[in-house]
Amino acid sequence: MNILFTCGGTAGHVNPAVALARIFQEREPGCRILFVGADGGMETRLVPKEGYPIETVRITNFHRSLAPADIAHNLGTLRNMYTSQKQARRIVDEFRPDLVVGTGGYASFPVVKEAARRHIPTAVHESNAVPGLTTKALSKVVDCVMVGFEESRSHYDHPEKVVVTGTPVRGDFFRYTRQEAREKLGFTDDRPLLLSYWGSLGAEAMNRRMVDFIAKECYEGAPCRHIHGAGRDFAWMQEELLRRGLKLGDNGVELREYIYDMPLVMAAADVVLCRAGASTISELTAIAKPSILVPSPNVTANHQEKNARVLADQGAAVLLLEKDCQGDALYEQADGLLRDRPRREEMVRALNSMAVPDAGEKIYQTLREVMETRRTK
Repeated sequence: MNILFTCGGTAGHVNPAVALARIFQEREPGCRILFVGADGGMETRLVPKEGYPIETVRITNFHRSLAPADIAHNLGTLRNMYTSQKQARRIVDEFRPDLVVGTGGYASFPVVKEAARRHIPTAVHESNAVPGLTTKALSKVVDCVMVGFEESRSHYDHPEKVVVTGTPVRGDFFRYTRQEAREKLGFTDDRPLLLSYWGSLGAEAMNRRMVDFIAKECYEGAPCRHIHGAGRDFAWMQEELLRRGLKLGDNGVELREYIYDMPLVMAAADVVLCRAGASTISELTAIAKPSILVPSPNVTANHQEKNARVLADQGAAVLLLEKDCQGDALYEQADGLLRDRPRREEMVRALNSMAVPDAGEKIYQTLREVMETRRTK
């Protein structure tokens, strides 16, 4: 069996595809996997690290502006679309997939469309609450559309194709209970843990607010532990805190450059303060962690805010826009939630009601059905 996964642009598109590839290899001995991404995309670095081969197509996005530079960019995108179609035909000819699955990103479009044209079983999976342009376009030609949340179904023209499967999350996130994780981290008291981070690279605007946040914790003696992942802002954040005379560590506040053991730290956390990307939302929902979500305002179609609203509308998270994180607003929200255990318990119940248990298994079974249905037509 040959399975082709096509994805790219963000880790939120790549991670589900990698998780599915592992499931198929476990269930289907001898299964061959190939990934297809975009030239120069982050998937060309992420996928080989997971041990899978990847080919690329030349494709770029469209800019929604009539400025001369954007018009020129869009003309280049049209040329790239023609090139990517030829590349997709070659890849499909050579690999001869039995199934093609797109999990988001512009690279998915030419490959999935070519497979659908040839009547090869096809499916797309959308981790975000609201579909992007690529998923929306491909939903018209694929056999099946898989989504993370029931609320997503209404955004598609053919709801009969839509299956709510959830989004697969790495098994490491289910390895520890809260108590086991706290013990492994060496915690010996009962103070709740706040985990905060703004993505793998950080976000300078929010990290500047976190300097004041951490300073306020230290000055006021916040009744919690706190681990913050600063990303590329680590050096100047550390320097600024030292300039203010703040020495971290002994007071339960820890500043890290990267949180390499994220499944362990998240398992130990009582509240998570973070962005609202698809991968993060999936992880929070899967292990039922109360959170304060501050969506990035710098993403296509404002999809992070839409993700966050799905959880917030169900009482499963607090939504705080970046523009509203002025002064002590962010600190007060976190401090209030950390002190309000009954509210956190309500959020856990809401998250559990939204979660799709064993999303990877459900997607695997859905894709097997797609292949079987196509085979009998």
